[in-house]
Amino acid sequence: MRRLLATGSGKTDRVLPAAASFLRVRAAWCAVRLAQGCACVMLLSLSGCHAQPVWPLWDAYATKFLDQQGRVIDHNAQDRTTTEGEAYAMFFALVANDQPRFDKLVDWTENNMAQGDLTLRLPAWSWGKAPDGSWRVLDPNPAADADLWMAYSLCEAGRLWNVDRYAKLGKLMADRIAQQEVVLVPGVGTTMIPGAQGFHPDANTWFLNPSYLPPELLVYFAHREPGSAWRRVLDSLPKVVASPGGFAMDWMKVGLDGAHPSATPEADEDASQKNQPGAPARGSYDAIRVYLWLGMADPRTPGVRQSLAAVPGMALWLQTHPVPPLSVDEAGHSTQPDSPPGFSAAVVPYLHAMGLKALEDQQNDRLAATKDLKSGLYGREGWYYDQNLSLFATGWSEHRFRFNEDGRLSVKWK
Repeated sequence: MRRLLATGSGKTDRVLPAAASFLRVRAAWCAVRLAQGCACVMLLSLSGCHAQPVWPLWDAYATKFLDQQGRVIDHNAQDRTTTEGEAYAMFFALVANDQPRFDKLVDWTENNMAQGDLTLRLPAWSWGKAPDGSWRVLDPNPAADADLWMAYSLCEAGRLWNVDRYAKLGKLMADRIAQQEVVLVPGVGTTMIPGAQGFHPDANTWFLNPSYLPPELLVYFAHREPGSAWRRVLDSLPKVVASPGGFAMDWMKVGLDGAHPSATPEADEDASQKNQPGAPARGSYDAIRVYLWLGMADPRTPGVRQSLAAVPGMALWLQTHPVPPLSVDEAGHSTQPDSPPGFSAAVVPYLHAMGLKALEDQQNDRLAATKDLKSGLYGREGWYYDQNLSLFATGWSEHRFRFNEDGRLSVKWK
């Protein structure tokens, strides 16, 4: 700072009283700013030197399941990696403003599950240790739901972080999904099958998975691509979700006689080959996501209110039971009543959308009571799937993210 001087005295420069007062004020101001700066440095240090909101559950999840290369490892499934895990983690990293981890997730997925180029192909859905001991792709077929979440996360990362490569890559993936995994199913309409192979065994049969169709993602791509098939996929959603017992089902089989709850395609084929009655349908680990997606979607999203009205069974069950059922049959009867904590997490947005505040609070309390204070994860064992359901549900409940009416992502940090 330039000094203020007494002039014309012929003596050594001295500071005038007014200037001295100014200097004292200036010094005090500088001291305050220095203290504030030190505090900011300390906070950044405590958060890993990233200027991003703290999300303890994401950090705990990454500590257990995400390696340094960007690979999500399911330790309870022979250390397998799936595109579901990679895609969900990309979404959570975006919500957390954690671009370094996001970049690694994209790179690892592209290099190991897409033969090094996501512009040429959709990623293989499963990667892990093969019978010969090598680590490689275990099943080359894509999984449509993971593909959709990955495309969405890339598109929104491109917008929110202003990374053109991600925006372009996400659009290419979405276009390829529409070409390879979106079909016209008689009696249902245009919808998305779980994968290009294995879900249309003959000319009159299709297998659909309702949990593969998050309305917030469908409306997003419908708005991005006016006139595309995505709006028609969204319009058919209530037909795919509806089931006789009022609960969401893991699988639906569509034939000449319409759509009905079904066992998995593999179980159905096995029973057919053995000339046995079909395996029972159920609503369980897949179906629980239907409630989650419907609850998180903006209520103005087309088809959401109709789809919620098609699955009242879960809300009715929770009026007389403390936790969601692990499994129900197609008639809506519980076959396994005791579910893990992730199921409670998944129904929280659904109960909110249904206006059932007391039940919403009950499931939130149950989830909170299962939190392990050492690991920061939910459940005694901290299972992979429970944490994914909980990251979606608690992130939404804590307003870390929201989906707009057009499907765009609103995040806490922007």
